[in-house]
Amino acid sequence: MDPVEARAASRESLIEEIVGGTRRFHQLPAELSAEEKASIRREALQRLKGIDLGDVGHFSVDAEVASTRHCENFVGVAQIPLGVTGPLKIRGRYVRPDEEVFVPLATTEGALLASINRGCRAISVVGGAEVWVEDVGMTRAPAFRTSGAEQTAEFLGWLRDNEETIRQLAESTSRYLKLLDIRAQAVGTSVYVRFRFASGDAMGMNMATIACDRVVRDLIEPTTGVTCVALSGNYCVDKKPSAVNFLEGRGKRVHAEVVLDESVLKKVLKTDARSLVDVQYRKNLLGSIAAGALGYNAHFANVIAAFFAACGQDLAQVVEAAMGITCIEPRGPEGVYMSVNMPDVPLGAVGGGTALGTQREALDLMGIAVDDAEPGAAAMRLAEILAATVLAGELSLMAAFTSRDLARAHEELGRGKLHDG
Repeated sequence: MDPVEARAASRESLIEEIVGGTRRFHQLPAELSAEEKASIRREALQRLKGIDLGDVGHFSVDAEVASTRHCENFVGVAQIPLGVTGPLKIRGRYVRPDEEVFVPLATTEGALLASINRGCRAISVVGGAEVWVEDVGMTRAPAFRTSGAEQTAEFLGWLRDNEETIRQLAESTSRYLKLLDIRAQAVGTSVYVRFRFASGDAMGMNMATIACDRVVRDLIEPTTGVTCVALSGNYCVDKKPSAVNFLEGRGKRVHAEVVLDESVLKKVLKTDARSLVDVQYRKNLLGSIAAGALGYNAHFANVIAAFFAACGQDLAQVVEAAMGITCIEPRGPEGVYMSVNMPDVPLGAVGGGTALGTQREALDLMGIAVDDAEPGAAAMRLAEILAATVLAGELSLMAAFTSRDLARAHEELGRGKLHDG
């Protein structure tokens, strides 16, 4: 048997073993390339389920990187349409007022980019959105179990007295990591220790996790005798909406604002100040209160999810990033002031999915480039652009409610004529 025939026979044997249940998807020979492994898995799935996975198998990502750093049992990709909005003018610390920013967004929701683009146009006509970003820091909060109130008090005292020792050990795990503070919360025999870190241009969740694990294993447990039950005790709070993150912030705390006069409201957004203020009050504020929501906004999650998917961020963190408040109030003769505030936005310019090819190109499009001379600046620029984009999306949707354009836009751009659906 020649080498080509031997390889084919070996491939067929591996596929049959997976289909027959004697070999699992992750149990493929190490000498095979990532693309070969993906091909074998796809063929096995096709035979098992009687389906075609041809589109899944067409991709441009680096299979070796994707399969070892991002996705186990790699078979291919799930593609999301990618569009662009802009130009968007932003006045921030990391985006210059003379720049025209184009924002890539990945979504399957028709009408979303068209709506955001209208908001971008309105913002740019008046000279841009004012943005402000604070690096609040990434958090991780292990849960500890004590024997009772006396040991809890001793443990809390030890944490206060040894903060500098904890800092030195935590920061030894990465040259980019800085421990900002430690906050503890006791509930019965449970103590939640919330560590807050600056993490440079990385989102920082992995860095914080590694640092906390080292501190817990090598210092806290051996010295205090208090057991760590879980490295994350849900007081972080990661990938869940929470009051503590709403109040104290997590990742980046972002703010964007714009003042629009009567002519822009009328000509670009087809609305007026009185209508915008009224729908803001009744929808975003009273409606959210009636629902017991943690987000007082129209659709932060829509914009953030599309931005995160395009730029290689952790999609699960949309749930916390979408907490926030939209404000609209009268300003001047028939104009409005509008702002968005998001206290909990975890994002990064390096790490995670930012290394994937299409995501890296999306970041390049926005001028996101890490500079060792100014650590953290790239992530701050990314947060500034996100803030202004969310403002644009919120502005356009709120205007659409006042002009009754929402259903029409979805009919024309999202699904075709209503009677066809």
